Amino acid sequence: MSPRDPSASTPPALPADPEHDPAATFAVDPAVVRRLAPALRATSGESATTYAPFTGQPIATLAVSDVGDVEDAFAAARVAQRTWARTELDHRAALLLDLHDAVLDHADDLMDLVQWESGKARKHAFDEVLHVALTARYYARTLHKHLKTRRVPGVYPLLTQARVNRIPKGVVGIISPWNYPLTLAISDGLPAVAAGNAVVHKPDAQTPLSALAAIDLFREVGFPAGLWQLVSGDGPLIGGAIIDRADYVCFTGSTATGRRVAAQAAQRLVSCSLELGGKNPMLVLADADVDRAVEGAVRGCFSSAGQLCVSIERLFVADAVYDRFVTKLVKRVEKMKLSAAIAYDGDMGSLVSQRQLDTVTRHVADAVSKGATVLTGGRPRPDVGPYFFEPTLLEGVHPMMECFGEETFGPVVSLYRFGSESEAVDRANAGSYGLNAAVYTRDIARGRALARQIKAGTVNINEGFAATFGTIDAPMGGMRESGIGRRHGAEGILRYTETQSVANQRLLPLTAPRFVSDAAYQRTITAALRLLKKAGRA
Repeated sequence: MSPRDPSASTPPALPADPEHDPAATFAVDPAVVRRLAPALRATSGESATTYAPFTGQPIATLAVSDVGDVEDAFAAARVAQRTWARTELDHRAALLLDLHDAVLDHADDLMDLVQWESGKARKHAFDEVLHVALTARYYARTLHKHLKTRRVPGVYPLLTQARVNRIPKGVVGIISPWNYPLTLAISDGLPAVAAGNAVVHKPDAQTPLSALAAIDLFREVGFPAGLWQLVSGDGPLIGGAIIDRADYVCFTGSTATGRRVAAQAAQRLVSCSLELGGKNPMLVLADADVDRAVEGAVRGCFSSAGQLCVSIERLFVADAVYDRFVTKLVKRVEKMKLSAAIAYDGDMGSLVSQRQLDTVTRHVADAVSKGATVLTGGRPRPDVGPYFFEPTLLEGVHPMMECFGEETFGPVVSLYRFGSESEAVDRANAGSYGLNAAVYTRDIARGRALARQIKAGTVNINEGFAATFGTIDAPMGGMRESGIGRRHGAEGILRYTETQSVANQRLLPLTAPRFVSDAAYQRTITAALRLLKKAGRA
């Protein structure tokens, strides 16, 4: 394994000359790491070093957890949760609003860590700060609406009084990925905590500092220290230990791993939510604003170098506008600037690792060897950084090519012509995924009608993915092999609760009184049911 591979656990040999070797110094100030590291529950005696995708430079060396640490994390979280569950909703909401402000106040520091750990461009790192702030504010403002006890009609009007309570699950296990190391580390956990739960969380081994920085702010604004426990280490071992102990599991990652998470959770009859892979389509209809569609395709395909679960990887374009759209898109993509700067200096950043670069390179090479045409891009760019790859447009992709149906998870998109809109929908629905889709058209009603035919959990009209993802009041998640469950909206917080129904009966029992025969009781109840139906009662 290369010493510059972010998945490596051994740093390059020292000493070295910082002037000539980026591996000689850490990318992140060691003082920052020392301040954040104590939040990690890790006593195994082992450690791992992470490396910056931009340069191969070491970022930090942090301790690694073992199963005993996971056990201790759950024990501490359960103690904290019992007290936290009794905390007033208004107090929880106030802390969420304080976190909203703290995240925005520390945006630059958070974006620095996101860029160093994930390699994305700064404008895409800001997307993460924005999403965390939006999530915190939304659940603060809607907490009472989602969690308040709800009165429902009893079986007998006036005589039966019924209420539905929302009870926290207990301790939620969260396993978050590297591609959005800040927002996917914390945004799924905020509604869990808001609902009265504690969290035990394993961020990806490549991106622990972004999660640690977020939890540092979480504690700084006043959330109890024991409420959010962080562990680290091997995914199957530490992640598996979390699933074995959690009262609910939230996982974001690949479909293959999601299957294993679901199977393990099912053994304990524990619920889970899974946001998994996608091979997401964009449909550009004949009446689309071509310039707007081109800009939307650039954002939708190449945000975070395409390492985004809702990223567009398939572009279906109407015959009437195909040539014009492709010409403009190629020119626009060729103007994109690749950058490894910790600043607003580029349109696209790096892939995260050698493994991602290998996958992207293999998919493009396979497609070309089987007849695909590279319209632009198609090459690694080691002159910019070790894992950079050009934004790539392919034409002539067919089912025998790996990139046709497999998720590339990189800056590679395939273009296809279509004649009729029904054909476009059928091709968009091909395959087994169903996470995100986009439709470009000047006729919004037409776009909404087509959206109902597309098998995807989110569909954006005249936008690639951000319209749905940024609308926190709307649920987000996948159909088919793209996952189960939803983040955002009511579903995003109610998944972390148990429904409890409580009803009390007054005056008369729900059976025949002693002085009424069963036959007479039957006639009376039958007449009452008919009357209630006429009255419009549910």
